[in-house]
Amino acid sequence: MNSPAKRRKKNDGSVQPVRSLDYFFAKQTAKATPKDAPTNTDNDNTAHTDSDTAGLTDEELARKLQEQWNQEDRQQGRNGEPVSSNELYEDPKTPVPNGASHSDIKKPGVSNPVAPEVPPEAVQLKQKNTLSLQSTAAEEDAITANIPFDQSPLEFNPSNYIPGLHKHWVTDGGHASYALLTRCFILVNSTTSRIKIVDTLVNLLRTIIEGDPDSLLPAVWLATNAISPPYIDLELGLGGSAISKALKKVCGLDNAGLKVLNSKHGDAGDVAFEARKKQSFTLRKPKPLTIKSVFESLVKIANSKGHGSVENKQRIVERLVQDARGAEESRYVVRTLVQHLRIGAVKTTMLIALSRAFMLSKPPGAEFETRERKDMAKLKKEELADIYSRNEDILKACFARRPNYNDLIPVLLEIGVCDELLVRCGLALHIPLRPMLGSITRDMGEMFTKLQGRDFACEYKYDGQRAQVHCDDKGKVTIFSRHLELMTDKYPDLVALVPKIRGEGVSSFILEGEVVAVDRESGDLKTFQTLANRARKDVVIGAVTIDVCLFAFDLMYLNGEELLNRPFRERRSLLKSLFVEIPHHFTWVKSLDATSADVETVQAFFQSALDIKCEGIMVKILDNLPNPDLLAETDETTPPLPPTPKKKKAAKSKSKAKPTTNTTDADDPKPHGRRKALLSTYEPDKRLDSWLKVKKDYSTTSETLDLIPIAAFHGSGRKAAWWSPILLAIRNAETGQLEAVTKCMSGFTDAFYKANRAKYDPDDAENTNTLEGKPNYVEYNGGAGTPDVWFEPQEVWEVAFADLTLSPTYTAAIGLVSEERGLSTRFPRFLRVREDKSIEEATEAAELAGLYRKQEAKAPKKEEAVQEVEEDDGE
Repeated sequence: MNSPAKRRKKNDGSVQPVRSLDYFFAKQTAKATPKDAPTNTDNDNTAHTDSDTAGLTDEELARKLQEQWNQEDRQQGRNGEPVSSNELYEDPKTPVPNGASHSDIKKPGVSNPVAPEVPPEAVQLKQKNTLSLQSTAAEEDAITANIPFDQSPLEFNPSNYIPGLHKHWVTDGGHASYALLTRCFILVNSTTSRIKIVDTLVNLLRTIIEGDPDSLLPAVWLATNAISPPYIDLELGLGGSAISKALKKVCGLDNAGLKVLNSKHGDAGDVAFEARKKQSFTLRKPKPLTIKSVFESLVKIANSKGHGSVENKQRIVERLVQDARGAEESRYVVRTLVQHLRIGAVKTTMLIALSRAFMLSKPPGAEFETRERKDMAKLKKEELADIYSRNEDILKACFARRPNYNDLIPVLLEIGVCDELLVRCGLALHIPLRPMLGSITRDMGEMFTKLQGRDFACEYKYDGQRAQVHCDDKGKVTIFSRHLELMTDKYPDLVALVPKIRGEGVSSFILEGEVVAVDRESGDLKTFQTLANRARKDVVIGAVTIDVCLFAFDLMYLNGEELLNRPFRERRSLLKSLFVEIPHHFTWVKSLDATSADVETVQAFFQSALDIKCEGIMVKILDNLPNPDLLAETDETTPPLPPTPKKKKAAKSKSKAKPTTNTTDADDPKPHGRRKALLSTYEPDKRLDSWLKVKKDYSTTSETLDLIPIAAFHGSGRKAAWWSPILLAIRNAETGQLEAVTKCMSGFTDAFYKANRAKYDPDDAENTNTLEGKPNYVEYNGGAGTPDVWFEPQEVWEVAFADLTLSPTYTAAIGLVSEERGLSTRFPRFLRVREDKSIEEATEAAELAGLYRKQEAKAPKKEEAVQEVEEDDGE
């Protein structure tokens, strides 16, 4: 006899017959048949034989049975026969198909369930309770489905819809339904306009702020495709099999049907959409999902650990999929579970939406001021932008200092967006701030041009891991990565080192440095690959085999005081005077103070950095005070005539730019922006020219990009068993899409080919690194051929190339340089896997477009180049 598990699997090609619904409801059928019914069933229309039902699906058979029972009920009612209350209820011994339980079938509330008789008017209950077949569409929320979230926030009024929404929400405990979030996602997913996306999110947030403030925090987490900040270890940990099992169980799919949908659509959410769209009825009425309940379910999944956790997670996933009302809710529930929401609501977009939402709306009972929509609608576009930008800057600054919506949202609901927010959500110990980033320069000459007339510091750029070290007055130490991930357990030797490096008078601090693998005896630096071999969790000091040294370069917090607004020269002075150097354990980055006149000295320093295996140098502005001559040059209000030659130059550039669409036009204002005074303050989460990176790989002849491998083709000849070439993509920060940019087949070793083929093996059933088809968040028009395998985007590869070209095949940065063509690379060559970067840090579309413009600007005709230099000198 087959095991219970095998008996349940009837879609696996088994030759054993599948029991239909007539088998499970046989007792009820017999009970429902009138006692005086003829026993000869040859000509009986109500008889069920194998030949009658062989070609019927479960749903068709269920409908047939239901109709028969309805007829019998009506016949009993006409004959005036009393109906026993026992007949009103399902036999508890009779199984219910498709995983439904007897508790799922509604029972009337009667005081004596064993009463001998029930009045004739109760006969209809039997029809309702015998099978309980429910529409999967359930009761559609017509109000939610028609809310115009995509209107301008200055036209949209949440109070027009909140009373109606409250009537729907009252049955769900008064909490906002998940349908509200789904409506927003549908509208956001239907546009590529960033303005529309922001407006839609603003109106959603305003509706929740005014209608159900308690649901705002979970709504923000769900819309940003996360459940916690990076430094809190709260991951769903769901594999693709959990989603597949849930879809098969809830939607009645078999293995073959699921595979067909996967192959056709690729995206798990689209598969769920198609599966639920085809499902008309279910035996269990969905319980409407709320925003809070979905978020709480995700937290339960993440917190489920230990024995039985897999089964517990599976039950929660199945209940979420089961309770999703309609195909669209199913799509976004599943996308949330697989963490590929892809609606373009990235961090910056959400912060902008929040800042505008709290400008126009506030929760009931809140006392902070908001602006009137009608008054704002009367403002000019420039005035409106100024008002928006102030709120946005405050919120972005808060989130950069304390990147946790759990801290930010409750304070916003209390006081709105104001200066007090910076105080209450400012820098805090053991909560990482987002690091300041440096701009890329392609050669030393560009760096000198940008920093002309300024004092700056050159620092070795070590090949290690950036670390942010926090220490409070009680001696507690936490260490965070540049991605804000907690890595205290990875470096117990650094934790033990902190008390030794803290000088007298230092009680608490936040400093930043580079952790580099070193030879403890000689102090020689080792590569990042060596550091990467160090264990990541539960490291014991005695078991450490790879020694590290912390090279400190900045101090952001000292003894309870923020130092972010202090000049870099002052922060560096405090760092060097208050901390104790321990050779080969803790020291400061090697640095050189210079000006743009010290060309030879800086070049020698750069070469010395390369000689000891550094990546290059970092160049940082030392002081806030600008050069007076430079300030006079950038003050456009003093000289009365500069606008005229600028207009002439722009017209001339425009005519020259016709063959290479919009190159010099876009670059015209940039030189003036670069000449403005640069601040030496620490600006969290900003990439500014105050910090410049000059790396050995950056030069006018050797560019590199950080690209994401998304697909591959079968190799030929010697490479027939491997993937070659490989399709690479950039990311579009505005849309959240990955845009194909080039195919690469150069720079790989045989060992790499073998490892890559094993990693992305579509024939391995347990391999989660490959996808069934092209995901919806990848933009690729197929002009370069159809890939044989699609990758789960998860790596960043550094790729060198000869130059950038406009391409009719690839969509990368389309619309930024040319409306009809994207950008691609010539002669791409793989350099290495960037293990220190996530796909969110891959080359972005705007960066690629900027590189293309620089490339075109560096190669003008000789006579044009001379003339442009003369014009620049004249300005």
